[in-house]
Amino acid sequence: MIEVEQVTKVYQMGETEVRALNGVSFRIDTGEWVAITGPSGSGKSTLMAILGCLDLPTSGAYRLDGVDVAQMKDDQLAAVRNQKIGFVFQQFNLLTRTSALENVELPLLYSSENHRRERATAALEAVGLKERLGHRPNELSGGQQQRVAIARALVSEPSILLADEPTGNLDSKTGKEIMALFDELHRTRGITVIFVTHDPSIAANAQRVIRINDGMVAA
Repeated sequence: MIEVEQVTKVYQMGETEVRALNGVSFRIDTGEWVAITGPSGSGKSTLMAILGCLDLPTSGAYRLDGVDVAQMKDDQLAAVRNQKIGFVFQQFNLLTRTSALENVELPLLYSSENHRRERATAALEAVGLKERLGHRPNELSGGQQQRVAIARALVSEPSILLADEPTGNLDSKTGKEIMALFDELHRTRGITVIFVTHDPSIAANAQRVIRINDGMVAA
């Protein structure tokens, strides 16, 4: 379960104070599929960074499974990011000189996991890329590259999948295919799916939409 309570985030830009989030509160239950939407500069990406334990709020509380993230030590935060949360970005962030299989194995390299090749293969099969294991990113379409990125996010078997504009670099047909994949993963695995999008038609795929505007929950 995710609980966000009166969260603010303030950045100091020289002498100017920029308030990216201004008292955001909401709750996301385990297994929900939620879209966070809003115009550019509304605070969506800042909120996503906090939800992913990549940044901490200036004030307020973010509780993950009942634990206040601000009270966690660096090694605890790293463990949460590695084991509990899978990340998917607009930019696929794949290593260009390595195969799809090797890209998906990356999150397991520094763990005690002894079956990373098998785990990575299973993750790629789950996203429909069983026949593309040895292909490098430049040998894959944009949709296939995003599927590799999703497989990489899944390989650690996280309970939460965070996606920041996952269809932003894809055409509309491929974007629909990726959203259908998220839907399947949500239904079959029970993963909590949270994604940021500025596109209302993409947001409509989610069970619930949280709209952010000017750093606050608008709807």
